[in-house]
Amino acid sequence: GFDDLSTSKEDQQELIVDKHNTLRREVKPTASNMLKMEWSPPAASNAQKWANQCTLSHSPAHRRTTNVLCGENLFMSSGLFLWPNVVQAWYDEEKNFEYGTGAKTQGAVIGHYTQVVWHNSNQIGCAAAFCPNSTYKYFYVCHYCPA
Repeated sequence: GFDDLSTSKEDQQELIVDKHNTLRREVKPTASNMLKMEWSPPAASNAQKWANQCTLSHSPAHRRTTNVLCGENLFMSSGLFLWPNVVQAWYDEEKNFEYGTGAKTQGAVIGHYTQVVWHNSNQIGCAAAFCPNSTYKYFYVCHYCPA
């Protein structure tokens, strides 16, 4: 269930970090400046605070600052998605997604900044919230630092 996706759990943090690092290795041409991702508790804390607002929209910049400004990806869905699938959806949609026009993943809306902010970010923190009163019941947020 939803509680299994809690990013306070180390197994979920590892799934998210591993998925990002796997996708980053697949980027063609291989980017020499690609940094390995690691989990950032402060970024995760910011992501959780924002997810809990259930706005289903991007946060203001000051809400996603650790010691640096962080980028942000959003995923909203009517059903539960596992974290690796959320990350994969960002990766897959990146090439032909425009925020506001919708995504190809059925029953979900995906929003992000700057092509999944892969290159200069080396820290990630993510969180999800259950939003029973929203159009989309599940709101996933990842913060990437630095942006």
